[in-house]
Amino acid sequence: MPPDEKRAAMSSKLLVSARLLSSLEVILGAAIVIGHNVFHFLPNEVPILFILGWISLRVRNGGWTATGLRRPNSWPATIVLALVAALLLLVGSEIVVSPLAARIWPAPQNVSELFQADRMDWYHALTTLLVVWTFAAFGEEMSYRGYLLTRAAEVGDRSTIAWWASMVLVAVLFGFGHFYKGPAGVIDSTWSGLVLGSMYLLAGRNLWVPILAHGLTDTIALTIVFMGWADPAKG
Repeated sequence: MPPDEKRAAMSSKLLVSARLLSSLEVILGAAIVIGHNVFHFLPNEVPILFILGWISLRVRNGGWTATGLRRPNSWPATIVLALVAALLLLVGSEIVVSPLAARIWPAPQNVSELFQADRMDWYHALTTLLVVWTFAAFGEEMSYRGYLLTRAAEVGDRSTIAWWASMVLVAVLFGFGHFYKGPAGVIDSTWSGLVLGSMYLLAGRNLWVPILAHGLTDTIALTIVFMGWADPAKG
């Protein structure tokens, strides 16, 4: 191997200390997710992960651009991929995942208070829409797909296998991040994590794809509830 290529290959490898630090961050992140959603002794994990991610990525990687939160090469392509992801989320959940999960756990999924049909008026709908695009679309995607997925892949030295294995791990954590929805809801949210994570990787780690897909999917769900076309309490 020529000297220049050898130096480039060496620079692409993470130091053992960096991989160890990333593994500790992933363990801490997982503990925060489980601590809030399963054992309820911590505040909501999303703001905590966002702050940890902001500090960690700023210090170690120069900022959120390392996760793909930058101007994409093509906005039209990004929007198309986001639409495809949103379609997979909605169709897969309604046709495959939710019915299958309901057969295993007959109890209906619990629903976030934000999406309760009996309290949905214009003020509540607009407030929920704001939460959807800030807390859910940006907050959850930057925390899970951006921060945790990046750190988990670094544990495996950012190999292709490491990225995809990390995507599955973070999707499972994302499922437990919705533990309040019950077992069927955890499975459904894990499916969402798999779709969002897969599209993130297939888009070349373009974080705008899962952000837009997440926001669009929740906006559609909010519209359905607001218009009275479906009762989300039925799961």
